[in-house]
Amino acid sequence: MAQRKSDYAETDIETGLDEIPDEDAVDEAVANLEDNGFEVVVVDSSEEALDAVQSQIPAGASVMNGHSTTLEEIGFADYLDSGDHEWESLPAEIWSIDDDEKRQAARREAQTAEYFLGGINAIAQTGELVAADRSGSRIGAYPFAAENVVIVTGVNKIVPTLSDALDRLESVAYPLENERAQEAYGVESAIAKQLIFRQELEEDRTTVVLVREQLGY
Repeated sequence: MAQRKSDYAETDIETGLDEIPDEDAVDEAVANLEDNGFEVVVVDSSEEALDAVQSQIPAGASVMNGHSTTLEEIGFADYLDSGDHEWESLPAEIWSIDDDEKRQAARREAQTAEYFLGGINAIAQTGELVAADRSGSRIGAYPFAAENVVIVTGVNKIVPTLSDALDRLESVAYPLENERAQEAYGVESAIAKQLIFRQELEEDRTTVVLVREQLGY
């Protein structure tokens, strides 16, 4: 079952780092992300976000996604699982493998998908993206492995500085993800593998779909 941020409404987080920013802050973040080599698509709603994501991926492409509450909230995770598309769904192939060792090898190989989708834990207005994983299965694809990356995020992830973005990872994203992980997997999460994505040097490789809603962790 898809889990939403509202499932963990009682979790103690730093709410000041999880607010909808004003237009000037959004505009500054977009401009600096673009200056740092990221493509940015700004949309007003989850429905428009799903449309934007679908338009990014051509028929026949191999598609992999890391876990993302935001992808669940906009409906992408269910859409990919449904098979009602013309893509090669690597998650469907991976979870059809019974052998644990072979499944893990397939997960590693899927990092090189033609299109890898996921979320992000914070965006600095100065143009950097910050994310972390317990296993690295999501952020491993972002810097190099995947041919194309599509990151979907709510504007609530935007904070003024890189220092604030790192604080948001610790005081907002981690507590919520830790609760989710315990419920979903029976284990605690950890900020074990962390990425600061400062620049995209390959033209048109990484797209940030920025949604004017409060989404994800």
